[in-house]
Amino acid sequence: QVHLVESGGGLVQAGGSLTLSCAASGTIFSVNAMGWYRQAPGQQRELVATIRGGSEVTNYADSVKGRFTISRGNAKNTVYLQMNGLKPEDTAVYYCNLRMPLYSPSPRDYWGQGTQVTVSS
Repeated sequence: QVHLVESGGGLVQAGGSLTLSCAASGTIFSVNAMGWYRQAPGQQRELVATIRGGSEVTNYADSVKGRFTISRGNAKNTVYLQMNGLKPEDTAVYYCNLRMPLYSPSPRDYWGQGTQVTVSS
């Protein structure tokens, strides 16, 4: 069984910074991708950033490029999202995601419980 636990959300003024953390536990395949998605009220969940295990290749939504940075911890089952230059439109519940194994034609998605990020103007 796989569990993802997020932390680091909160309330911040526009222009401020927050760092989200996510730790995965359980049976983790090395060929995986971890990432962050977000969902604002009344909107669909959208990709924010992902990072592949091993290659560390990253992918960002256009709306956060240059402001957010995704990285993995030394333990490789942790992922961080450094968010700088936050805007009110970044307000959402942020979810950690683990997708594995990537060599499978149907990799499985695992989700954290979500952490609220609120940016005031």
